[in-house]
Amino acid sequence: MFRPIRLITSSLHTGVGPLRVAQPLPTHALRDADPFLLLHHAGPQQFTSGGEAHRIEPHPHRGFEPVTFVYRGSVLHRDSLGNAGSISAGEVQWITSGSGILHSEGPTPDLMERGGELELIQLWVNLPAAKKMMHPVYQELHREAIPTVSMLDGAVTCSVVAGTYGNVTGPAITQTPITAIMASMKQGGSGLLEAPAERRSLLYVLGGSIRVNNEHRVDRQQLVVFDDVDGDIMIEVLEDGHLLFLGGEPIGEPIASYGPFVMNTDDELRAAFRDYAGGKFGVLDE
Repeated sequence: MFRPIRLITSSLHTGVGPLRVAQPLPTHALRDADPFLLLHHAGPQQFTSGGEAHRIEPHPHRGFEPVTFVYRGSVLHRDSLGNAGSISAGEVQWITSGSGILHSEGPTPDLMERGGELELIQLWVNLPAAKKMMHPVYQELHREAIPTVSMLDGAVTCSVVAGTYGNVTGPAITQTPITAIMASMKQGGSGLLEAPAERRSLLYVLGGSIRVNNEHRVDRQQLVVFDDVDGDIMIEVLEDGHLLFLGGEPIGEPIASYGPFVMNTDDELRAAFRDYAGGKFGVLDE
């Protein structure tokens, strides 16, 4: 039995700093997909050689995990913990904001100097109440640390970032059970994608096109949300492209969110704004 599809959403479009962004989560039809709160797909966007290096200005986060998956180009990160590093295509930055962190990000100086394309996804993963005020953690996951699995007779290559798929386990340390897989796909492949048992499962198409469960065509910038029941997912690749496949155990707690903060109550949100205004998130000099 295939895992039934609950919903297919198309993306809203907005801007974040220098980036043009597609947003399939949240939308009017889907407030969240617990534990996943937000998905922003930036690009592919061309930067001109020698252009001005716009960045997303320093900003705070508390109570969730902002995760960046880079598919093309390279991104430079700095934060109030003193971390500074870059990730490029096929690599991931996993931040556990916990009690609070300031960070900024944007195209690397090398990308701006040479010119080229940038494409990435930023995903927000909720934290349970017991971990919302934990000490912040930064993980920089490079290609050599991320194992790959070939499937659909070689037509799909999966980079396992978090969780276990097939016989490999991704390097990301997550605060709740999460599966995160970046995949490239070639036209003509078909077969079963193993979905984590009894977890919320999502499939986002960055580019290209697929048919799901033999009946639903899913195109670029569309997100598929599956029912929380056992069953694998049938995939047929109609056009070359890229996917992000996610599985997560729902937290099932109240969500109170505003801007860069995700807590459980309005009082906790107000405390987050007071702490930020009082300088408790540290300092980030740009």
